[in-house]
Amino acid sequence: MRVVSAADVASLVHDGDTVLIGGSGGGHSIAESLIVALEGRYLEEGSPKAITSVHPVGIGDEATQGVSRFAHPGMLKRIVTGTLVDSPPLEALAIKGAIEAYTLPQGALSQLMREMAAGRPGLVTRAGLHTFADPRIGGGKQSPTAKEDLVEIVELAGKEWMFYRPFHVDVCLLRGTTADEDGNVTMEQEAVFGEMLSMAQATRRCAGIVVVQVKRLARRHTLPAKQVKIPGILIDLVVVDPAQRQTYMTEYSPGYAGEVRVPLSDMQPLPMGPRKVIARRAAMELFPGAICNLGSGISTGIAMVAAEEGVLDDVVLTNEQGLIGGAPAMDVDAGAATNYAAIVDQPYQFDFYDGGGLDLAFLSFAEIDASGNVNVSRFADRVIGFGGFINISQGARKVVFSGTFTAGGLKMDFVDGHAVIVSEGRNPKLVDQVNQISYSSRFGREYHQEVVYVTERAVFRRADEGLELVEIAPGIDLEKDVIAQMGFRPRIADDLKTMDARLFSHAKMGLGADVLQRPAKLRSPRLAELDKGRVEAAAKREKVT
Repeated sequence: MRVVSAADVASLVHDGDTVLIGGSGGGHSIAESLIVALEGRYLEEGSPKAITSVHPVGIGDEATQGVSRFAHPGMLKRIVTGTLVDSPPLEALAIKGAIEAYTLPQGALSQLMREMAAGRPGLVTRAGLHTFADPRIGGGKQSPTAKEDLVEIVELAGKEWMFYRPFHVDVCLLRGTTADEDGNVTMEQEAVFGEMLSMAQATRRCAGIVVVQVKRLARRHTLPAKQVKIPGILIDLVVVDPAQRQTYMTEYSPGYAGEVRVPLSDMQPLPMGPRKVIARRAAMELFPGAICNLGSGISTGIAMVAAEEGVLDDVVLTNEQGLIGGAPAMDVDAGAATNYAAIVDQPYQFDFYDGGGLDLAFLSFAEIDASGNVNVSRFADRVIGFGGFINISQGARKVVFSGTFTAGGLKMDFVDGHAVIVSEGRNPKLVDQVNQISYSSRFGREYHQEVVYVTERAVFRRADEGLELVEIAPGIDLEKDVIAQMGFRPRIADDLKTMDARLFSHAKMGLGADVLQRPAKLRSPRLAELDKGRVEAAAKREKVT
């Protein structure tokens, strides 16, 4: 291992190289100084040009940082990632066809790193079937210049599977907190772990160069061995950046690092509005001990509702970055969390998700169609991508999609437990056919998922024949405020219900009592035998007494 400058690293990246980048979203564990150095060299020398950038999670601050620095003409040939929303300049290049842009499921890309590390032929998974990632539908190709198929359909054991192909890595850019003189790296101040170890192993197998940016150096044999996340045997070069930030927005939060637990009083309640109504109705699906994922966007409000109603500690919130328990961070810091119980590498979190570990997935939507398909990946001239959406939505036992009924100018008031539309949104979100399929209703039927769609004025469920309206808000007119704002006519439930009036109150709902009285779900029926045995033993003791 050698300690070098960021400029030294940039000089080792050649034209046409594939650069693998670790980290997540808004600066979480991202080697920003190395990305800056690559940009600086290109602007000065015109090299490296035509590079391929691969990162399972979108990287950027939704402005100029992260891989947005690669948006100079000729610098980037191809990008393969989970999302592009973090990098608007690259979105623009993708739409124009100036780069080859692919968005694939974050979990699949994350798990693919392990397959590559082990020299296996690729990743076989159901994640992405019948969605825009499926090569029969779109193959994740988000630009007209993206021609090569990166995924194919294979049949194993009588079922169809998605097969994600491996690729060669020339240079890998990772980040940690501390490196010792042998190159062993710890991540004690990082908000997420990502798939740093798997990326380093995969790059080593390709005979590529593994570079790690850290905040500080330590003497040999002084780092606790159990804290080492990337062994020095995998690392070629270390770059020290004492000024590296925990995220783009946060210089350092001990809560994100897991050093301290922050008071729940620091989590402010949501202001009353459509978002709070939606989050409240979604939170009504909670039960004690439920293992949940909260997606980005409007669904993040569920954590604030759970905290306000006093049930946050009675459920387990997780995120795809590997955090288990606690409360998720918001805005650009999304992906981090505070008060979490554990943090695991991202591929293992997706193993858990893909294996059906989630009781509830709370995800946002941009469009819903008559069949119950959901789009979050491309709409209104935006290339968003999937992120962890596909793995989460296809793996969960029950999925709750949340969003406002319309977009673009929607204003509402809530009076005496009723919803009042002050100004209707200009853009319908329940359409005849979605622009891209991010969640496949067909997949949900095949795997017997329960699916609920929550808005501020109506609640739907996925029925065999398509979307079915099951609840309507008090004060809302069925034909004028619901049907007329849709691109199709849904089935109306025979027992159409009125949404709970407490959802529209400015006071607390008292949701805790509802949630806590629901039975917890046992992972195995055998666990009930323990309780039965205890009851029988107690009865015998009482009889003897």
